Amino acid sequence: MAEHEMGTMDTSAQEKAFDGFIKVSVRSAIAIILVLVFMALVNA
Repeated sequence: MAEHEMGTMDTSAQEKAFDGFIKVSVRSAIAIILVLVFMALVNA
């Protein structure tokens, strides 16, 4: 079995996926808030 050295793993794919997840989560939260505000304004 190969020896593992701490800090040598390439995590660029995981960081890219996490950044995408955060971006989608923030945009979804903003969209939901905007929909709720619009619904409140038109008395839905």
